[in-house]
Amino acid sequence: MTKRMLCLDLDGTTLLHTGELTEPVRAAVAALPDEVEVVIATGRSIIATTPIIEQLGLRHGFAVCSNGAVTIQINPDPPGGYSIAETVTFDPRPVLEQLRDALPDARIAVEELGVGFKVSQQFPDGELMGVTREVPWEELVGEPVTRVTLRQPESTPEEFMEMVERAGLHGVSYAVGWSAWLDINPEGVSKASALELVRRRIGVEPQHTIACGDQRNDLEMLYWAAWGVAMGNAPDEVKAVADEVAGDVDDDGLVPILEALTEAAREGKPFRDGVASQATARFTA
Repeated sequence: MTKRMLCLDLDGTTLLHTGELTEPVRAAVAALPDEVEVVIATGRSIIATTPIIEQLGLRHGFAVCSNGAVTIQINPDPPGGYSIAETVTFDPRPVLEQLRDALPDARIAVEELGVGFKVSQQFPDGELMGVTREVPWEELVGEPVTRVTLRQPESTPEEFMEMVERAGLHGVSYAVGWSAWLDINPEGVSKASALELVRRRIGVEPQHTIACGDQRNDLEMLYWAAWGVAMGNAPDEVKAVADEVAGDVDDDGLVPILEALTEAAREGKPFRDGVASQATARFTA
């Protein structure tokens, strides 16, 4: 049977916005045939991703974390159930000095792999997992990092995006989230860039890649995949680049997509040749 690669965003796609994994989604992932390699692709840190990997029952394979800056290999043997396969870092000082002028009230976090975050001041409760340490500016910008996050909870998403656009960021990759949240990665790094390396490593042909996502940090991934699926709760600009729009995450909109992929894999059919559109038809019937 043809080997396929299914790339799943987490929050707003596989998980509800509350972070909850519903039983229908969990069961649909578990029912996927062995020929479908499930690869998690998330903006979450490692320590925020591994509990979801456990809940999904994934015992092998790869997960792309931190919007592509970190790739882990799932393995039950090492402590924590994973080993780090790839990391990409950058010097955060230039961009943070630029943003300190443009967004003086923003809270800043830099990721400490497998530990948590160093922060300029504490984020709202529950937004960062792991250990968070308030540190002085020089420690915040003093070492290469995989990711920088800025958060301005006092601003609306629209106000925050306008401020980010005025800053005119260059030399980095970045994505603005559904809240007043900004993730910054090394230039050229995205979920798609990391997934392409995973695809080659596991030996899946490009035409057998499927990706599901719901936010702006999924845009490159949906472009990259042979079949890109945007969730019904995605912004219009995300839906515009997708090959198909699924149902809303709150309605378990991912389930018909997973069921259609299972059917296509078992019958040896290309997912995009008729079977994929049946998923949406079943969901909306």
